[in-house]
Amino acid sequence: MIGWVPREILERPVTLRSGIGIVHDKTSTSSPQAQAFYEQGLAYLNSYVWIEAARSFNHALRIDPSLAMAYLGLSDAYIGLQDVQAATAAFQNASALSEKVSTRERGWIAIRARYFEYLADSGNMQKYFAYRQAIADGLTTNPGDSLLWVLRGFADEGTPIAHGQNGGIDTVAFYEAAIANAPDSFVGHHYLAHTFENVGPMEPAMEQSALYARMAPAIPHAHHMYGHELRHMGHTEEAIAEFLKADDLENTYYKAENIPPAYDWHHAHNLQLLAMCYEALGQLKLAETNYGAAFSLPAYSDLADYNRKAWPEFLLSRGRPKEALDAAQSLIQSHWTLAQFAGHSAAGRALLALGKLDDAKNELSLAEQSIQSAPAGAADRFPDASALRAEILLHEKNWQEGNALMSQVEQKLETLPGPDAWSSTTFELDRISQLGRQLGDWELAESTARRMIDHDASYAGGYHALGLVFEHKGDPAYRQQFAIADKLWSKADADVHQLDP
Repeated sequence: MIGWVPREILERPVTLRSGIGIVHDKTSTSSPQAQAFYEQGLAYLNSYVWIEAARSFNHALRIDPSLAMAYLGLSDAYIGLQDVQAATAAFQNASALSEKVSTRERGWIAIRARYFEYLADSGNMQKYFAYRQAIADGLTTNPGDSLLWVLRGFADEGTPIAHGQNGGIDTVAFYEAAIANAPDSFVGHHYLAHTFENVGPMEPAMEQSALYARMAPAIPHAHHMYGHELRHMGHTEEAIAEFLKADDLENTYYKAENIPPAYDWHHAHNLQLLAMCYEALGQLKLAETNYGAAFSLPAYSDLADYNRKAWPEFLLSRGRPKEALDAAQSLIQSHWTLAQFAGHSAAGRALLALGKLDDAKNELSLAEQSIQSAPAGAADRFPDASALRAEILLHEKNWQEGNALMSQVEQKLETLPGPDAWSSTTFELDRISQLGRQLGDWELAESTARRMIDHDASYAGGYHALGLVFEHKGDPAYRQQFAIADKLWSKADADVHQLDP
């Protein structure tokens, strides 16, 4: 195995593909075929298709074993597969060939050397600055190298395993420089879309992801990215179409290449976002099918495993706490600390719904213990345990303290970055408003319903929740809220309101 994929798959021969986007990076190889497969590897690498990137680089090396840059690309693909040992070995092969390549390529090998030093000691700021300076030196010599500008953006993301998903305002200029120097390439547009997702506004994120999807139409992640932005902008049905395109591309690929879907990290991620779209439209049967399918697939990072909590949370929102508890137990058994934390938090909520207050308190204690072993800052970023604590207070009729804490939880949920968190926050707010109605805390139910509408004005659930509050108060304005909800839920399942009080 390399990472979670059998080496045999990563070394299978591959053909040249179309529709995956253009990346030009001239090397010193004398073989046009080796060059073509190397550039194909770069295209896949910059769309997070780690398996096909590795296959392409390996194929280039079969044609030209002295192609040092293919070994560098292979080292990057293996980092994507989270196999540092294999990545280091690939880099060492590149380094051994450094005397046979151009000055520019030797510069890339030198940068990669500083990278691996930084990777081995990521808390050492001197090694970080040495890595960043090596990139700056490369840009001084080759200011037109668009991939170096991309790498400079990566270097600003605060972690050596970043691949463009954690960009902030400082990375915008680097990815714009990459686009300016390679206007026919999708690469800068991809990472700029991620950056705008993190910092806003969403309109330029949607513009960049639309360009990415047009420039790399055969790449599932390109359509998935565009789906992110469409959903955030309230175009949920169009987002579904993009997620379905990604799903169809993936399933066609698995069948054609005889590769199990479980080896593709992206598959579960796409299914979960598709499920969120269906849930937003009130199409709960389709949401359940896709949430369940995503949950059944393995996760390959702590955050990906944490995000699998969407399935037990969906079950809780549908009034199925026993099933939610079973799903939460699966998360608790994970070797990832964040997933254990999410599992204990979800289990506590399920136990509250089952009337087992003392057991829920025990799960809260376990959740708070587990988050202490998570990466630094996780306790502040993920408010699951605080939400459970607030819910316990509310079940104990401690309205003042419970509502104050739940308000803090809601504020934190709204600040979580990224499209996944934005969508899940919508449903978490819906569940909190539902909880308020169930417990007779109508102040919480109303404030959260209003917050839900502010967060996602395209979601019917916010208007429906506010309508239920108005109806309880005897305010005839409930009819207007229900009318808005009915319009937005015009294609919803018939039982979408089954849990109304």
